[in-house]
Amino acid sequence: MDRAPAERRVAGRARRAEVPRSTLGDWTAPPQRPDPLAVLEAQAASRLPELGPLRYTRMAESPFAFFRGAAAVMAMDLAGMPSTGIRVQACGDAHVSNFGKYASPERNLVFDLNDFDETVPGPWEWDVQRLCTSLHVVARQRGFSSTDCDDVVTAAARSYRTRVADYATWPLLDLWYERTEIKAVIEHFPMRYRASVERDAKRARRKDHLRAVTKLTEVVDGRRRFIEDPPLVVHFENTEHELDEVTGLVDGYRASLSDDRRYLFDRYRLLDVARKVVGVGSVGTRCWIGLFAGPDDPDHDLIVLQVKEAQASVLEPYVGSSQLGHHGKRVVVGQRLIQAASDIFLGWSEGPRTGNHFYLRQLWDFKGQGDPMTMDPAHLGAYGALCAWVLARSHARTGDAVEIAGYLGSGSAFDRAVATFAARYAITNAADHAALVESIGS
Repeated sequence: MDRAPAERRVAGRARRAEVPRSTLGDWTAPPQRPDPLAVLEAQAASRLPELGPLRYTRMAESPFAFFRGAAAVMAMDLAGMPSTGIRVQACGDAHVSNFGKYASPERNLVFDLNDFDETVPGPWEWDVQRLCTSLHVVARQRGFSSTDCDDVVTAAARSYRTRVADYATWPLLDLWYERTEIKAVIEHFPMRYRASVERDAKRARRKDHLRAVTKLTEVVDGRRRFIEDPPLVVHFENTEHELDEVTGLVDGYRASLSDDRRYLFDRYRLLDVARKVVGVGSVGTRCWIGLFAGPDDPDHDLIVLQVKEAQASVLEPYVGSSQLGHHGKRVVVGQRLIQAASDIFLGWSEGPRTGNHFYLRQLWDFKGQGDPMTMDPAHLGAYGALCAWVLARSHARTGDAVEIAGYLGSGSAFDRAVATFAARYAITNAADHAALVESIGS
């Protein structure tokens, strides 16, 4: 970025000649489009086969559930469209349910992106198109009118456009310090929705590491361990063997922590490990939870860390492989770049026997999110605009906000194009979902 801001803004505007903003809405499924179910099956090849049926069952529940699990399908489709060529640290799976509230290291409640399994440098517009399409899919599933669906999406696209334009004027350090704390979140919503936002915030504060311990563990024969809940939470058949594997993995994890956080982590000891199924798109990847106790009060000084497998990002076939050489590290570095504040226990490692890549974090730490399936059109529009706000900040932190703002402009051409794309892709997603349901039935 050694060019002056005015020059970069002109360069962004010039990109419209090659990729007019209207082309961002030009989605039509190509005649030779690969079978989306085959794309999902290709993903399943590296996952635990016994969890495959659970993944498809969850995806079959609704068009939005399918959309959540089909990031690889959408990445394939977006890669076939024109691109502006402006890169950021892309989330890679920025749908509306991958935003939420959590605790900053200072114990303040903040709102931000909270899923980074697919993060890698990539086109900024892919994140925006995935977020906006997810909003249309939700609105369509809720039975909103086509006008309301478009209004929800354009509110998010407009929020992204105006926030990027604003961030393009900020000093870099101010942008890096910027956080969307709960007070600003509440004030973002129209007055009639603020009480429900405050209730969500209170619930998020209660969903902390102590609640995770209370909900997920029990004392058996004087020893605290995870509660079995097959197939969602299960202990390994060969507990001693798997504990050895996790112990080796934890040693590698320690090395990824800064000195002060390694000192903190070393004061805990591992009590129990279990496999825990999470999410929709992640089902089938190797995900464990570890119960750790502090030195002085092992009955109450407890934390639960999630150990989650990191495979190649669904974007990598189209944007190039990560340069970090380790998918756990790719997730952690991407999260730290994108988020305004990250979990103090965030780190990476690999299995000493298998060589699989993992990242670790606290399972719950003031975790909460709005439920888009309960929101009316105006509420969903405001929520989508909030998500677009923090997405714009993440792109401004990791890309050239001035050039993106130059491309977007000050009018509504971009907003309309994204709304058109979202409406068209929602129809494709509904057809893909129907194909999955039919394949399960047959």
